[in-house]
Amino acid sequence: MRGAREDDGALEWTSGQEIVRIEPWGADSLRIRAGFAPLLDDLPSALGERPDSGGSPVIDIGDHLARITHGALCAEVDPEGMLRFVDADGAELLAERPAHFWWPGPRLYGSGTGHSRRMEQCFRAYEGERIYGLGQHTHGLLDQKGTVLDLVQRNAEVSIPFLLSSRGYGFLWNNPAVGRVEFAHNGTRWVADSTRQLDYWVTTGGTPAELLGHYAEATGHPPMLPEWAAGFWQSKLRYRSQEELLEVVREYRRRELPLSVIVSDFFHWTHLGDWRFDPVEYPDPAAMMRELDAAGVRLMVSIWPSVNPLSENFERMSREGMLVGTEAGVPYHAPWRDKGFDVAMPVAFYDPTNPRARRFVWDRARENYYDLGVRVWWLDACEPEVLPGTPENLRFEEGPGQEVFNLYPLRHAQGFHDGMRAEGETEVVSLCRSAWAGSQRYGAALWSGDIDATFESLRAQVRAGLNVALSGIPWWTTDIGGFHGGDPDSEYFRELVVRWFQYGVFCPLFRLHGNRDPRMPLGPEMTGGPNEVWSFGQRAYELIREMLFLRERLRPYLMEQMRVAHERGLPPMRPLFVDHPDDERAWEVDDEFLLGPDVLVAPVTEYGARERSVHLPGDSRWTGAWDGRMFEGGTTTTVPAPLESVPVFLREGTTVDLGR
Repeated sequence: MRGAREDDGALEWTSGQEIVRIEPWGADSLRIRAGFAPLLDDLPSALGERPDSGGSPVIDIGDHLARITHGALCAEVDPEGMLRFVDADGAELLAERPAHFWWPGPRLYGSGTGHSRRMEQCFRAYEGERIYGLGQHTHGLLDQKGTVLDLVQRNAEVSIPFLLSSRGYGFLWNNPAVGRVEFAHNGTRWVADSTRQLDYWVTTGGTPAELLGHYAEATGHPPMLPEWAAGFWQSKLRYRSQEELLEVVREYRRRELPLSVIVSDFFHWTHLGDWRFDPVEYPDPAAMMRELDAAGVRLMVSIWPSVNPLSENFERMSREGMLVGTEAGVPYHAPWRDKGFDVAMPVAFYDPTNPRARRFVWDRARENYYDLGVRVWWLDACEPEVLPGTPENLRFEEGPGQEVFNLYPLRHAQGFHDGMRAEGETEVVSLCRSAWAGSQRYGAALWSGDIDATFESLRAQVRAGLNVALSGIPWWTTDIGGFHGGDPDSEYFRELVVRWFQYGVFCPLFRLHGNRDPRMPLGPEMTGGPNEVWSFGQRAYELIREMLFLRERLRPYLMEQMRVAHERGLPPMRPLFVDHPDDERAWEVDDEFLLGPDVLVAPVTEYGARERSVHLPGDSRWTGAWDGRMFEGGTTTTVPAPLESVPVFLREGTTVDLGR
């Protein structure tokens, strides 16, 4: 076929200046790059080193079609450069489609500046296809067919451009550029607003679990979650002093409640960008750390990527090119009311795509936190949260803002991961507000951002967390009770926080946080209302206390599932269809989840609800965890859901014992 040739184990097609390269990239997986010759090998990528592909591909170039077959995946290229992907049985999984019958074909190379330009990639749409993954979004959907998603990082909107399809393939848009994806009924279109070349990765497998395993091989396995991280994390907005924080830990000990982590949130610092404790509020952090160590509690400190012009580090970082640059205007990226100011100040962000800047920020964290004993990091506002949201005006060491903006949270997490590893630490956990494809390999734990304290928000988190799991991030949590508001004295919120605890206890990470009423304006004086487990009335406290001890009983099983996530890339919290792909109803259920293969959880997300419908998947039988009732798999039934408990079911034959 004209234009097709074999090149070093890859299939290439060229026409004029355009080149398309298809090469093996892991078992049953192919990587496709396209652009104007020559293709570049050093662009930012979610893919790590090429995984072991399990043998050489078979390349066949005929008169009218060229094929490359690698394991169970085959890519066909026609004389017009159109790609079609089929499985081992020859069934079509995914195929490119032209944007128009005449021009420009499946790939559009728009106008741009320099070597960068707007690019589009088009694929066919399929009736009945379901699409999952793609990071974290607040739209409240599990199946994302029919949506349009911005490919950009925002608070509570996390862009991880990997999807898992009900048609049996996984797809990674391997490009950190700002853009969008459209899952329309007449076609799918991926758009990069500014990029050097197109780059995507396709995989297939017999089950969803195999697809997730292939994705982990390609983008990196998560580390093994440390045992301590599986416990309960206490947080609020915010503890204003060392003594206030320690008194909360003492109260947990007086009540004999389990506690693994307590959080020192923002404004514990002197200025943004100093990355150290305010000595007025934390006069003896070494003594604080000794008391926390004696109590068996870890301290997590909030690390923001923002740098105040009056920070002790700003001048050096600016002079040595460690701050994000701008294409126009002064190099400041957001307003912020920092300590010592009555009005908002313009602040900058450091550039984590610059290795020197990553090391500099880590060195400050090491000197001012790590050397005191801090080992857990809260990488807040790491989208980064630029205001106004104009990434096209930003300039990073790895490229212009529109080209590389989505990399920011990954590189930020990488800096703390690499810094910890350089100190000999093997347990790295960084709680992040944003992530990109591959963040999991740096010990990034994602949480769902600044969400509302409502039942509607709780419902949305169930779907959001499952899509995060299908995006390769197994460590995930929410602000139990929501972040924005919540009156601890209201019956509505007390029921909400109980129901949220009943959900959160089965999440990969178990963490309470929020800005409770009465709230204050944003600034260094703010603290938020009470947000400890005893803050919501005696009845709520009794039920929450049960959840804390349920988590302790659950931890051995959860750690087994974390081992599976580390070794196989299979997240502990996942939709029903991952384990039961032959159950058609399991692909539709979006308000239940499995924790590992043996525990099914059906959260209650309606105010006042005291029963709910539950689908029990597959051909297994399931036992009610609290009453011992037996149910057949593949059935849907209505079960009681009193405020005292959440519907939970155990797969027949499991040894898991949740107790009471």
